[in-house]
Amino acid sequence: MDSSVQSTINPNTGYCPATKTFHSIRPTIPLPSPTLPLTSASYAFSLCLSSSSSNSFSDSVSTVPALIDSATSLRISYSQFFDRVQILSSFLQTHFPFLTNGQVAFVLSPSTVHVPVLNFSLLSLGVVVSPSNPASTASEISRQIQLSSSVIAFATSSTSHKLRSSLPTLLLDSPLFLSLFSSSSSSSSSSDAPRHRHRHHLLGPTSVRQSDPAAILYSSGTTGNVKGVVLTHRNLISMLAGSYALRTSGAAPAVALLTVPMFHVYGFISCLRSAALGEVMVVMEGRFEVGRMLRAVEEFRVTRVVLAPPVVVVMARGEVAEGYDLRSLQVVGCGGAPLAMDVIERFTSRFPNIQLVQAYGLTESTARAFQIIGPEESKCYGSAGRILPYCQAKIVHPVTGIALPPCSQGELWIRGPMIMKGYIGDEAATAAAINSEGWLKTGDLCYIDNDGFLFVVDRLKELIKYKGYQVPPAELEHLLLSHPEIIDAAVIPYPDEEAGQVPMAFVVRQPQSALCEAQIIDFVAKQVAPYKKIRRVSFISSIPKNPTGKLLRKDLIKLATSISPSPRL
Repeated sequence: MDSSVQSTINPNTGYCPATKTFHSIRPTIPLPSPTLPLTSASYAFSLCLSSSSSNSFSDSVSTVPALIDSATSLRISYSQFFDRVQILSSFLQTHFPFLTNGQVAFVLSPSTVHVPVLNFSLLSLGVVVSPSNPASTASEISRQIQLSSSVIAFATSSTSHKLRSSLPTLLLDSPLFLSLFSSSSSSSSSSDAPRHRHRHHLLGPTSVRQSDPAAILYSSGTTGNVKGVVLTHRNLISMLAGSYALRTSGAAPAVALLTVPMFHVYGFISCLRSAALGEVMVVMEGRFEVGRMLRAVEEFRVTRVVLAPPVVVVMARGEVAEGYDLRSLQVVGCGGAPLAMDVIERFTSRFPNIQLVQAYGLTESTARAFQIIGPEESKCYGSAGRILPYCQAKIVHPVTGIALPPCSQGELWIRGPMIMKGYIGDEAATAAAINSEGWLKTGDLCYIDNDGFLFVVDRLKELIKYKGYQVPPAELEHLLLSHPEIIDAAVIPYPDEEAGQVPMAFVVRQPQSALCEAQIIDFVAKQVAPYKKIRRVSFISSIPKNPTGKLLRKDLIKLATSISPSPRL
C-alpha cells in the first residue's frame, strides 16, 4: 500500500478519505508468492504440520483425531487422515487416469467423515471439486453437472440414482471405497509413520498454479437461478492464511462441531480450515436436530460450533439446552442472516460463558470477509465484525455509485485475494458482479460504524418499494420475532396497484395461539414509521429456508400469488 494512503487511514475505522476505501485494522497477514506452484490442500497440510495449537502436535499426528463421526464415535487420527488422502489419491490416479489437473469431480453426498478425505485427495491432484446438495432434484443436478463439465461423480447409495448412468461414479459407502482404508480405518491410532513422510507425499503436483480453479460451489439461489461459483487455490489459500494467523492457542486442539452441510461454502471451507489449524472436527451426519447437536457438544467436549440463525433463536428462547453439559463450549458462530438484537441479548444472558460471534461472507468471497474475533469484539451486538486482514471494502450509494464514509448506508463492495474467479459459463453475470477494478458488488445494504464494525441492513434486491420509500424486510422480521406468540416470520413485497408494493408477513404462531392478522398489524404499526407498516398477513406452518437458515423469499413470493389474503389494511 502507498505510504501516503497508509498515513491517511483512520486507525479506528480503517477508512481512507482519499480513496473512500475501508482497510483492515488487523495485523497484516503474509501470503505465499502467487507464482509459487501450490495447491490449497498441500498448503493446509503444511500449516497443520507446523501448527502450534498444541505444543507437541507436530510430533503426535498419530494420536490427535482429525475427524470424529458423532453417530458412531469413529475416530480418524491425523496420521490416518494423511494416509487416507494419499491412498485415495493413488487409487484415483491408477483407476481414473483421465482425472487430472483442471478436470471437475462432482460430489453428491451427505456430510460424512469420508468427504474431507475425498476433497483433500482431489484438491491435492489439482482436480476441481464440485459439491452439490443431495436434496437437489435430478434435473437440478443434471444442470449443475452440465454447467461444471464434470467428468466423474462421487456419491452414495442413497444419492447415486439422481446421476446419469453415463457418468463414471464411485460410491463413498461401497465396499470398494471402504476397503481402500481397511488397514487404517480402525478407531485406534496405530500409525507410527514419521512426520517427514507426510510432508513428502502431501506436496501435490508442481503443475498446479494457485490461479487454477479448485472448487465450483453453487450459490444458494434465493433470488434467482443457481450459479456455479469458481474458487481458485489462491482464494482458498488466502482464507487459510487468515484463519491460521488469527488462531488462538490452547493446551489442546480445539474441537469443532460441523453442523453446516459440506456442500455449502462454509462447510467446505470448515473442513480445510480445521485441518490447517490441527483441530478435531466432529461430523454430524443426517438431518440436523438441536438435541443431537447438544449431545455431541457434551460427548465430545466441543469448543466451537457454527449454527444457522434459527438454531440460535431456539436456544435463546427455550429450555432446549437444559440437562446438557455445555461447559466445554466457548464459541458459537452464526452467519447466513442477521440476528435480531433481542435474540442476541437473550442468548448471551442464557449462556454468559459462550461467545456468540457473527461473521459476514458470501460463496463469492470464499466465505468470511468480516468477522467478530475475541470476547471484546463479541460485545458489539448485531455486528458481523471487522474486515479481515486481506480484504478491502467500500460502501457505495446504490443510485449514484459514490463511495460513502463511515455510518452511511449503501451497497457493500469487497476486494481481495479471496474474491472468486467468476461464475462458470456466465461471463455476463461475472461482469455484473465484479467490476474492472476487482470489486465484488455484494448486493447487501450495509454500513460500517466509527469503530470499523459492519452492520448488515438487508439485501438490496429484497427491499420493498412502498410509494417510493424503501422498506427493509429484515427490520420488520426482527420486530415480529420479538412477539411472544410468534415462532418465526418472514416479510415479502406484495404487488399493489396504488403503492407499487406493500409489506406482507408470513407468520408461524406458537401452538394454541389465537393471534390474528389485525393484532399483528397493530403490533408492528406501533413501532415503525407509517410507510413501513405491514399491510397483509398470512399464517403458515413453517418458513422455507435453505440449509444455512437463509430465508427463501422467492418461494414465499410464489406462494403469495397463489393465495387470497384479506383486503389490504
